[in-house]
Amino acid sequence: MCQHNPHCPSAYASDRASAHVVAAHPEQGWSLLCNGVVLFDDTGLLMPDCTVSTPLRAPAMA
Repeated sequence: MCQHNPHCPSAYASDRASAHVVAAHPEQGWSLLCNGVVLFDDTGLLMPDCTVSTPLRAPAMA
C-alpha cells in the first residue's frame, strides 16, 4: 500500500504508527495510515485484519 521511499513500516512492525497519514479526520479522532492501520487520538489502533490494540495509558496515580 505504501508508495513512499523509503517505505513506511508495515502494520505489524513495532513502529507502525510512524507511517504516513493518508486520511486525517481529527474532528472524529482518527487517521488512516498508509500501512492500513487506523490510528485513534487516544493511541488505540485498528489493524488491517480488524484486530484492535488498546490505547496506551499511564498507570493511575495513588
